[in-house]
Amino acid sequence: MAIQGISGNGGAGGGGFGGGAGGGTTGGGNAGGGLGGNNPNIGGTGNRISAAANALANPISVAEISSNDISNDATPVIPAGAFDYGSGKVFTAFTIEDIVEGNTQRVTRGLWSNNSGELTSFVTSSYQSSTQKEYYHEIYNGDPTVTTNEAQFSIAYGHSAGSGSLGTNEDSPSNAIYSQFQQVLLPSSQTTFTFDSVAQDDVYIISINRARIKDKLDPGNWELVLSGSAGETLRLIDDSGDVNQLGNSNKQSYNIVSGSLVDGIENETEIYGAVYPQFGILVLGAAALDASASLGTVRTSNTDAQNHGKLFTAISGAAFENSDNGFQARSEEEVKSTFFFVRAKNAEYNFSNNPSYVTGSNGKLKQQTFVGDPKTYITTVGLYNNDNELLAIAKLSKPLLKSASNEILIKVKLDF
Repeated sequence: MAIQGISGNGGAGGGGFGGGAGGGTTGGGNAGGGLGGNNPNIGGTGNRISAAANALANPISVAEISSNDISNDATPVIPAGAFDYGSGKVFTAFTIEDIVEGNTQRVTRGLWSNNSGELTSFVTSSYQSSTQKEYYHEIYNGDPTVTTNEAQFSIAYGHSAGSGSLGTNEDSPSNAIYSQFQQVLLPSSQTTFTFDSVAQDDVYIISINRARIKDKLDPGNWELVLSGSAGETLRLIDDSGDVNQLGNSNKQSYNIVSGSLVDGIENETEIYGAVYPQFGILVLGAAALDASASLGTVRTSNTDAQNHGKLFTAISGAAFENSDNGFQARSEEEVKSTFFFVRAKNAEYNFSNNPSYVTGSNGKLKQQTFVGDPKTYITTVGLYNNDNELLAIAKLSKPLLKSASNEILIKVKLDF
């Protein structure tokens, strides 16, 4: 990787510097700074490109400039971006010493849109067809017709024998849902969801939108509240105990138990289901929800019972009764950092190919004081790969003056 085209602020006081074969970045003068892309001479004509190429092949020395300036008593003619002072570099390749690998950090954010940690508004999607709604309901954080509202999660009901939906056995939506998640979440040798050694013929599925969970759902940092038809309120969390980010990140699933984020686990012996953080999926036993939240699951064969609608009602009803009963959750991701030490020595990057750096058709230096003492102002660092493709841009908080009398060291932190 190399640093190319550190850009600068153009105009009377200085300009961007960089460019060169394959790519560069220039400041935009009075028009504003910007990315030069893969054009080595922004805004130049074919003649200027040719002149720049010739100048690079035959660089002008400082002594020649001073001599011409004295003898002609005029600003010397210099093709924009082609002046060579010192090493004449148009980019600098990083060495091993310039790149330092940082640590990996676990970062947690609010799971829902806009990094919100709690979802209190639940709306089913009007864009789903009637056939799709036989399988699942997609839940939005507001009216789906409003462009700022987004899909948050989906709710589905699965039955191993296909009960509770139209069709029979493998032809029914409930059987398709059960089989799909069984194949995704369980080992190949296991065909039935089992919680606390009890086989589950039917389950409810909450599948969080993939864009929400980043790397995974944050274990120990979610709470789901259900409101039952008989007035019960059931609060569910997992048993990871990972509110302080100390859990085993390699564990594939945790038990879902009663409790809250504030008070912790209420009863760890009664298992309501399992959460699979890497998939962002909660699987809840239908029988347990019927007993503790009066969900009223219908298991009649060849009947569109819309059981997943019952779970939606329990979730949205709890939040409607009390705004503190929203679906709280956070996402988790591992962020790796790499530090790049960008070094501009005193003899490097003191000229610019920014058009504002010169004046007239002959490319004379716009600032007379720059003759023999050129200056630029660094505002941007561009990180390129070996194919001169721009990979990242780092912006400085303020322009830094660069001249032959000073050197600059910029530390760039790249998180990914």
